[in-house]
Amino acid sequence: MFEISQQNMNYMSEALDLAREAYKNNEVPVGALIVQRRTDIIIASSPNRMREKKNATYHAEILSIMQACNYLQNERLVGCDMYVSLEPCAMCAHAISIARLDRLFFAAEDKKSGGVLNGPKIFESSATHHKPRVISGMYSSESSQLLKDFFKTKRSLLKYKKSQGI
Repeated sequence: MFEISQQNMNYMSEALDLAREAYKNNEVPVGALIVQRRTDIIIASSPNRMREKKNATYHAEILSIMQACNYLQNERLVGCDMYVSLEPCAMCAHAISIARLDRLFFAAEDKKSGGVLNGPKIFESSATHHKPRVISGMYSSESSQLLKDFFKTKRSLLKYKKSQGI
């Protein structure tokens, strides 16, 4: 059994701060960071940036993987862990596997679009060569509430625009 440490909680709190940054930038509020365990240093971090960059692949997880690979000058992130505020989608889960991250920590499950515990369950596929250890649930209610607030605001704005004929 894995025991969650205060340091794990601190890293997840930072991932939530990145999700809040995404929210402020009108992005789906997801934040991710990667820690190199040997040095206990955050080597990459990013909020979602899809709308800003107008690129569907600019998920927080993908951007963090790109930064970490650049930092380590290696396509493999062995000895590193990812912390993300929401269960990764199938695309991100597969990228996590390809990058060989050791552990994946995520806050809230994504029943609709998740790719780890929900949906295609990428790490359970026989086509997946590397399966990180998955630890979920830290700050799940905070992450879920942030997402609910974001989409409630979006729905309210859409309803207002429709009522105004915009």
